[in-house]
Amino acid sequence: MPAKLSVNLNAIAMLRNRRGLPWPSVEALGRIALRSGASGLTVHPRPDQRHIRFSDLPVIRNLIDDEFPTAEFNIEGYPTEEFFGLCAGAASEQVTLVPDDPAQATSDHGWDFRKHEAFLREAVARLKTMGCRVSLFADGDGDAEAVEIAKAVGADRIELYTGPYGGCYDAPERVAPLLEALGRTADAALAIGLAVNAGHDLTVANLPALVKRIPDLAEVSIGHGLTADALEYGMAETVRRFCRACGQAV
Repeated sequence: MPAKLSVNLNAIAMLRNRRGLPWPSVEALGRIALRSGASGLTVHPRPDQRHIRFSDLPVIRNLIDDEFPTAEFNIEGYPTEEFFGLCAGAASEQVTLVPDDPAQATSDHGWDFRKHEAFLREAVARLKTMGCRVSLFADGDGDAEAVEIAKAVGADRIELYTGPYGGCYDAPERVAPLLEALGRTADAALAIGLAVNAGHDLTVANLPALVKRIPDLAEVSIGHGLTADALEYGMAETVRRFCRACGQAV
């Protein structure tokens, strides 16, 4: 099965928040994305609410429940008490735990699974009681032992951090080793029963090589590049372009 596309709405929310006006509408553009072939919506509600606001979560939840009941809601974030409360209230199908400092501009690394094993075990267990599938942000560096720890703490999936790979847009000579490291990480995960997601700086240009190397990739979560393309092509056509880049017949 081709990888599914989850559209990250953070960049849309950040643009909305610049002026304190209700547009662009996170709900309306999420609706267009789902109507055009996306399989889900992703948000990363940070404590300062600089893009997605906590008040956006019930709106997105209702959009999915009322109009797109087969779609999924994926919430990303660092596991604080506040974050657990947001996940419970939104009843998200998937939660992706990331090791972000609240001051970070964006996610830029995966978990240190050895250092945070006990912490992650507790966090995953709490989310499982809410009925969430749990994915853990992981560096795509080929570290098979780290992947085994992710499995041991109870995760259902890992999400490969593809930032370095996406950053090669102007340095094609760096692509092959980074892509192979991502592939080895995915191979190790799939071999022990972990499903594999991917996200960060993925584009229509670099997605095909990734899904070719990882044909069992379950899902990609894409926000910045997709939103940038939507300014040129419109949201509906952009979603279709990204779905095609995932290997979907759209």
